[in-house]
Amino acid sequence: MTQTWGDFQAVVQLSAGLNVAILSFVDISLPAIKERRRVFAKAQQELDMHRSAPGKVTSAAQLEHDCQVDEMNQKLYMLWKESSAFSNEEDSLIHSTGILGFLGAVLSMFLLWYSAEYYDAIIGVTGKVVISLSFCSLVGAFIINFMTASQASVFTKKCNAIRQEMRQKL
Repeated sequence: MTQTWGDFQAVVQLSAGLNVAILSFVDISLPAIKERRRVFAKAQQELDMHRSAPGKVTSAAQLEHDCQVDEMNQKLYMLWKESSAFSNEEDSLIHSTGILGFLGAVLSMFLLWYSAEYYDAIIGVTGKVVISLSFCSLVGAFIINFMTASQASVFTKKCNAIRQEMRQKL
């Protein structure tokens, strides 16, 4: 049985609507990114507070305290260094989501126009492949934002673990 563009118009409309909605996919990863940045700032603030804490009773206790502060500072620095490379990727991935959304929306809008113009024309394999490709940007954008949110969450957990260790040691 032959199928026409009109038979696939609902699928094309779905693709167009979802591709325009890609721009809101950033909302998947943005809260995790903001939380990671907030936790890192809070950890640095807490470490600075411990660094400027009043002196210990003995110089040995003060020296031990200073060593522990330096150890926590080193851990935070290493985690910050690891996450700063990810931060650059993070910005790039969010930018990629916008590009995927734009390209997907343009392709979907073109397909929407084409399916309306050639409503009764028989759709070929190429047309079906192009319609399938119009959904690829959705999958890509979702995966990008899900992975970004997951990685940001990992760094947040590591930073919170360092903050907890700070509270116990200092």
